[in-house]
Amino acid sequence: MNVLLIGSGGREHALAWKMAASPALTKLYCAPGNPGIANVATCVALDPSDHAQVLAFCKEHSIDFVVVGPEAPLVAGIADDLRAGGLSVFGPSKAAARLEGSKGFTKDLCARFDIPTGAYQRFTQADAAKAYVRQQGAPIVVKADGLAAGKGVVVAFEIQDALDAVDACFEGVFGGAGAEVVVEEYLDGEEASFFCLCDGKIALPFGTAQDHKRVGDGDTGANTGGMGAYSPAPVMSQEIIDRTMRELIEPTMRGMAEIGAPFSGVLFAGLMITRDGPKLIEYNTRFGDPETQVLMLRLKDDLLLLLKAAADGALDQMSVRWNDDPALTVVMAAKGYPASPQKGSIIKGIDGIAADDSVEIFHAGTALKDGNLIANGGRVLNVTASGKTVQLAQNAAYAAIAKIDWPEGFYRRDIGWRAIERERG
Repeated sequence: MNVLLIGSGGREHALAWKMAASPALTKLYCAPGNPGIANVATCVALDPSDHAQVLAFCKEHSIDFVVVGPEAPLVAGIADDLRAGGLSVFGPSKAAARLEGSKGFTKDLCARFDIPTGAYQRFTQADAAKAYVRQQGAPIVVKADGLAAGKGVVVAFEIQDALDAVDACFEGVFGGAGAEVVVEEYLDGEEASFFCLCDGKIALPFGTAQDHKRVGDGDTGANTGGMGAYSPAPVMSQEIIDRTMRELIEPTMRGMAEIGAPFSGVLFAGLMITRDGPKLIEYNTRFGDPETQVLMLRLKDDLLLLLKAAADGALDQMSVRWNDDPALTVVMAAKGYPASPQKGSIIKGIDGIAADDSVEIFHAGTALKDGNLIANGGRVLNVTASGKTVQLAQNAAYAAIAKIDWPEGFYRRDIGWRAIERERG
């Protein structure tokens, strides 16, 4: 089949890399793509926000299937417009994508369908939000309601930090995403990422991972889109997976169908594993980044056929198999990230790493200029490796990083620390 993948980051490079291996694939396009994706797909200069342009391209190039990578086009309704044009699409409708597009919507859904999550209130005025913060005390969590590229969440351990976060939202630091604010209970425990492929009726578990959101070693500094990840997540025992399906995922699927927005695509649950069991931090309606990079390294089955089954409502005929070896990815970011990443610096030394079968480098924010690979974003490279243990996967990833010549980049040096501590006993 002819496939169009929408997106340009590390997540899309990992998806393209995996789909390119499918015997069912005839031609893979990616819009707009990046220099790494160009090694496995034909990159096309389409604007994902121009749905008519994307649809016209699909008609002209006999596209059979569209896979939407990022959240913004989904929240804007691209899946609806492409389906209306007769295309098969992996990704939720605009109505279903509200699970990511509005944190308040998701919290209200949890309250209505008894899905475990932290207590919360929604606010459209700063004074009321601040009064609630003072009443509840710290630690407390302040979230911009809308899409903020993974940066609209502040976990505040001091009251003043929470008050400042409220002001930041309403003063427009996160644009329109902060026009409404959700203030919610701080959940104590261990975070994990849990994925399911969904076809509107069935949710098929699709792996676990653990992300590292803080920019600095030891989980310090500002929240980011993610500085590294590993899979599987040891905290996600089979018992916890079963409870997550029963207490969170299945009620969410039933609830979304009941409100007239059945969920199709990938449902990504950000979880806190508390003493009382799994609780929902947030839902995302697309694959995680950088979690996708480690999932794709471990997936045994044909990704393209799995995604198509989800789009066609045929997940009851599918199963998912994983390599036992863990995988780990380290994000190399441009100095200044997440606040003001420096763009334009030259990256050297990547080509020599390609010969290592246990390592893959996924491009997240790169471009080509005058024949040189340059940094063109905040998170720039995802150095991803597998190994018999998390420690060995970590060793392989950092050995690869040591071969990359990019003085203007930085990375965390402790990705996988929780799992490695468990391995050491």
